[in-house]
Formats: sequence, structure tokens, C-alpha cells
Amino acid sequence: MIPSPIHKVLLVMREHGVRSLLMGGQACVLYGAAEFSRDADLVVLADMDNLRRLADAFVTLDATVEYVPPFEAQYLERGHAVHFRCARQDVRDLRVDVMAKMRGVDPFPALWERRTTVTLGETPDRLDVDVLALTDLVKAKKTQRDKDWPMIRRLIEANYFSFREDPTAARIDFWLRELRSPELLVECVRSFPEAAQPVGRERAAVAAAMRDEPEDIERELQHEQDVERANDRAYWTPLRKELERLRHAEGGHATD
Repeated sequence: MIPSPIHKVLLVMREHGVRSLLMGGQACVLYGAAEFSRDADLVVLADMDNLRRLADAFVTLDATVEYVPPFEAQYLERGHAVHFRCARQDVRDLRVDVMAKMRGVDPFPALWERRTTVTLGETPDRLDVDVLALTDLVKAKKTQRDKDWPMIRRLIEANYFSFREDPTAARIDFWLRELRSPELLVECVRSFPEAAQPVGRERAAVAAAMRDEPEDIERELQHEQDVERANDRAYWTPLRKELERLRHAEGGHATD
């Protein structure tokens, strides 16, 4: 369940017409893989009109920027997150993190087209929330952080257990490309052998599952994780250096 303060922030975003998608821990909750988080994480369209509407929404929430970088399109477009802290009484101290670009994830227009819309609450607090599609949320979670990888596994398994009796071509392809449990990957390959053939030529873990070699599956899954974590570190290295320069220039505090 989305906590009330976050529900209120999302309502303000909707009232101001901000084009944004919920991601992070709260999106994981909505996809059935609970993650404890007191923050709200949003990916937004970084055009002039939408950022103006976003700024107006943060005025309504009495929110100000914490740390660095400042709330400017140039930083969002380079992949930085901008961190806000709300001061309005009903959302006091809630942190809202905003991004416009993420490593390995499509630009916002494509994310918007694939979005999931979830209805929360009852009238008069009923709210339609636009959420990052599960496939995109999984990609966004492939970071260097230890905590993200168990969450990726839970997200995919929740989807698999919910829909394996109602498979579609898109779901089968998603499971074959993203499942991180050797046992379930073997089960999926056996259930959908024709779909597994082309994926196995692209994903070594699927090829190992087709051979029913658990140790090879584990090794390939670990290799996938190692590659993604290394790529994420490389992606963030210049961004973190820029944050350090901003921190020294403005006297703020760097953050991940």
C-alpha cells in the first residue's frame, strides 16, 4: 500500500499536470514485490513546459532542493537525480527524487507509452497513478547497489507466479530474458521450448537452462550481474565527479 504522504504528493503531481512515472520502491510495492521506502522516486519528461509544471507542484508541496545538483534541465538530461524535501504539513520531511534519464533505459516518451496505470484509494482520494512498466523498472534496477538485485528477482518472480497460467508471447520473452532463479529458468525453458531457442542464442543463462546445468546457470547469472554493476559504476563515475565539483562550489553535500 502506498503511504498517505506519497499518495498526496502524487495527487499534487496529477493536479499540476506533471508528466511523470512512479518508480523505485513504491513501484515495487505496486508490482507485488514489497520494498520498504519512505521516499517517492519519479522519472519525468525534461522539457520546458513539464519542468515548469513540476516546479509549480513543488511550490505547492513547499519543497526545496537538498544537496546537489540544482533543479535545472541540464543536470536531469545528463542523468543526475535532483532531490527535494517537502515541508508542507501533510507531507513534511518526505523526500522526492526526480530523474529524467537512466542508464540502460529508454527515453521518457517510450517509457510513457509503455506505462502501467494503477488506481489507488477511494473517492474523494481516488487517484490514477502512472507507473514505470515492469520491464523498464527491472532495467532501472540493474545498478551497482547490492539491495537492487534481490528486488529484481522478486519483481520477476512475482510476475511469473501471477501469470504463468496465462502466458503471452511478451510475458514469456520477459521471463526468459530476466528470470534470475535457476529453478524457475529451467521450468520456463521446459514450458516454452520454442520461445527459449532464440533467447538461448542471446542469453547464456538460458542456454545453460536448456542443457539443465544448474552450476552453469548460476555462473552465467552472476556474470550478468557483474557486468551490469561494472557498467553502472562506469556510468556514474563522471556524474559523481560533477557532483563533487558542485558540492565544493556551492558548499552542499554530495549524494548518490
